[in-house]
Amino acid sequence: MTLEGKVAIVTGSGRGLGLAYAQELARQGAAVVVNDVDEATAADAVASIEALGGRATAVVAPVGPTETAKQLVQTAVDTYGRVDILVTNAGVLRDTVLWKMSDDDFDTVINVHLRGTFTCVREAATYMRANEIPGRIICIGSPTGQRGNFGQTNYAAAKAGIVGMVRTWALELKKAGITANAVIPVAATAMTATVPYFAAAVEADEKGEPMPAFFRHDLGFGTSDDVAGLIAYLASDAAASVTGQAIGIGGDRLQLWSHPEAVATAYSDGGWSYDDLTTGFEEAVGTLQTVGEKFPPLPEDLQRS
Repeated sequence: MTLEGKVAIVTGSGRGLGLAYAQELARQGAAVVVNDVDEATAADAVASIEALGGRATAVVAPVGPTETAKQLVQTAVDTYGRVDILVTNAGVLRDTVLWKMSDDDFDTVINVHLRGTFTCVREAATYMRANEIPGRIICIGSPTGQRGNFGQTNYAAAKAGIVGMVRTWALELKKAGITANAVIPVAATAMTATVPYFAAAVEADEKGEPMPAFFRHDLGFGTSDDVAGLIAYLASDAAASVTGQAIGIGGDRLQLWSHPEAVATAYSDGGWSYDDLTTGFEEAVGTLQTVGEKFPPLPEDLQRS
C-alpha cells in the first residue's frame, strides 16, 4: 500500500527528524506541506522533496497559535485538495533545572509542543471529520515524556501530555475512522550530538558511516531515516487498526510502550491511615518504579576521552 493520492502536513519539517518524515511520506507518494519558522530552511526542504520527484509546498510560521494550524490545513486544501495525514513534530528546547527555569522557559516549550500539537490536531481532525476522511494523526513524543530527564521539566511535561492527548483522541475519533498515535523516536539529532555518550554514533552518522551495532541494537539509537518508515506506515491504510498507541523506534529496535497500569494493589479494611502507611507502605507496594533513562556502560572501543 502506498500513499498515492494522500496529502500530509508535517510541522517542524525544515530539518532533522521532521524533514526525514516529510521526505519519506513524499517518497511513498503523498503530497506534503512542510513547515518551519525560517523561510530559507523551508524552501530547502521543499526543494529536497521535489528533487526526489515528490510534491511539496511550505508554510513559514511558528506552531502554537490557532492561526498557524488554520493556515497549514487551508494551504493543504488549497494546494492539493484535501488533508489525510498530520504529523506534529515541531518543537523547541529550553533546558535547565527546575529552580533555574523561568516562566518563559516553561511557557515557550509548552506552547510549541503541547499547545501546537493540540491546535494542529484540532484543526486537521475537524476538517477530516467534516469531509469524512479516515485520516491519520501522528504525534511525536519522547523517552523524556515517558520516563523523565534531568533538566527537562518543560519538555517532559509537554511530551507526556501529548501521549495523554493521543489516547483521548483515539477514543474520540474512532467512530470517524481517524487514527491517532504517538511515536517515540530515538535518533541522532542536534540535542544528542552534544551528549558525550553518543559521540561515536554521531561521528559515524556525520561521516555517512554505519553506526556501531551497540548503538543501533542495544540502545535502539539510529538515524532520522530509521524513524521515518514508521511514520509512513502509520500514515497508510495498512495501519487502519492501529490507534491510541505509543510506539518507540530507533536504530534496529521497534517498541510498544505500555499504557500506565497499576503494578501493585493492596487493601486495608477501613482505608489507609497515616500509621498504616508508615508501617506497611513498602510491603504493600513492593519495588518502586525507576525514573529516567538508564544506559549501560559504553564498550571500551566506543569510549571517547
